Amino acid sequence: MTPDQERDLGEQPLARLLTELALVPHDLVAASTEQITHKMVSRGTKGRRLTRNVQGKLLRALNTASGNTYALADLFTY
Repeated sequence: MTPDQERDLGEQPLARLLTELALVPHDLVAASTEQITHKMVSRGTKGRRLTRNVQGKLLRALNTASGNTYALADLFTY
């Protein structure tokens, strides 16, 4: 990441999806078969820049918890 790259990107679509689906961050952590934390989910919803690896983990956890199929573009704007 370059020094001039923005870190805080504002609320992400992931936060809106969690609200619409009546899910809380703990639901994603519990549904995940991978190592994710509440802190990762919180950072993802608030717009902190995440690595592709963490984005993928959150995507798979949301797909499992919701029973729907989403793409990364549905969760993040960066």
